[in-house]
Amino acid sequence: MDGLNLRDFLLKGLSGVPGTREFFIHVLVSSPRKFNGLFPFARPRPRAYLQDILVLLSEQATPESPRILVTAIEASVYNIPTTSCAILYISKVDSTGQAASPSPTPFLVRSLLSYYADPETRPISASHLWIHLFARAQSQYLFPNSADFSGKRPLSDVKLCAWWKRVLTEVVDGVKKRTDSTKLYYVLPGYTQLEAEQALMPVSPPTSASTSTWNYGHPYTQTEIPLPCPPPPDKTTHNLGHYIPTFDDDPKSRFMDEIGCDEEVIRSPPKKRARISVESDVPNKVTEKEVSGELAKVSSDDFWERMSFRQECVAGAVTGFFIAAISCSSKPEISQSPLAPSPGQVSSQLNKRILTSLMTGLEFSTVERAIKATESLEGSIKGLCERPVTTSRIVSDRQTPEPEPRMLLAPPSTPPPRRRPGSNLPDISPNPFPEPVNSLETFESHIYGSIRVKNAAQAKPLATAGNTPVTVLAVRKKKKPGA
Repeated sequence: MDGLNLRDFLLKGLSGVPGTREFFIHVLVSSPRKFNGLFPFARPRPRAYLQDILVLLSEQATPESPRILVTAIEASVYNIPTTSCAILYISKVDSTGQAASPSPTPFLVRSLLSYYADPETRPISASHLWIHLFARAQSQYLFPNSADFSGKRPLSDVKLCAWWKRVLTEVVDGVKKRTDSTKLYYVLPGYTQLEAEQALMPVSPPTSASTSTWNYGHPYTQTEIPLPCPPPPDKTTHNLGHYIPTFDDDPKSRFMDEIGCDEEVIRSPPKKRARISVESDVPNKVTEKEVSGELAKVSSDDFWERMSFRQECVAGAVTGFFIAAISCSSKPEISQSPLAPSPGQVSSQLNKRILTSLMTGLEFSTVERAIKATESLEGSIKGLCERPVTTSRIVSDRQTPEPEPRMLLAPPSTPPPRRRPGSNLPDISPNPFPEPVNSLETFESHIYGSIRVKNAAQAKPLATAGNTPVTVLAVRKKKKPGA
């Protein structure tokens, strides 16, 4: 395996950004914890372990200039040891629009995806990686009020889908030589394959050097790369929940939850049933049937056809679901338990606290406010690493209570899933490993880093008409004959 941790790998990826400037990065990766909500309708549920990722990038044009946040990425990594699979879900990517041109966001996103896609750098003991993301154009996601900044120009719906398709193609092309099999899938709900190709073709021309082929549709009928959720021991408990993972703020997860919840059973249960403890070894067959709902009757093709009628997909904007699968016969040699924290990881409470502070207590509507927000957030991360985060909310008489953050308008997001009580079972056993203790050494060795780039500026494209360069001919004036 490559000796670089995620922070150093991302800094290496930023070293190729054109121009002269200095980048400062903060990488927060939480320690693994048990998670039973990835396949809530699968019976039996597979063991899964979840890690949260938050990447914050700030920029400084000159040594005398102030730092300013320019890019943020929120992601999640799920490890399913039963099938030797891992899932990287990109939840949100946002920019403030205050970076120098060209933006470092593509370099940062490609590096993050490549770190987990490449089996030589993947920090999880998994032979197969699945990358999931939902592309939906919004004016802001992680930086509150950044849409009010005049310099921010978010991509349109079609351009965003084309951008993700291009980025994933570049990532898969870069790791293909070190893998056994790669597959790429995408769906634009409400569009046929021909319509989707025509919509993305003008803004995403095929790369001549690329050898990757995109499949229009879902990967749930292919058998070359194992799916993350293992199949059930018998066909009677098989349903759509064994194929489609559930993520937060993902419209297909909410739709699957509605299919899985039988409204008739919720409104008028036939009679009161005996209460069964979750620790009991006797399975509650009635509850399992109710939780699966109609998922056993809906095929994968029908599910994606119905997705085109969902509110998130018929609001007049083009949305896209993208899935990349990378498989290799050998997996990274990691002998420790999947629950054991690795050096540099932080507690999930710290990660959540920083993300909450970013999205509710700061704003980026102007350069001055963005500079102030950057200083506040970066100072908070270092301060929380110097003094460990405690889960207790008790304040002694000698302590000054921390002021509550000023709440801002939350960005648009998919409502949380609706599930009946008892559908999510608690973890069977607690985590045997304690939460990692934050320290200044962890901050300096794994979380915070900087790099000064000094590359040639990006050449400006020539004036074009379509894809054909335009040659401007100068008119030569005829000289007048001498008198």
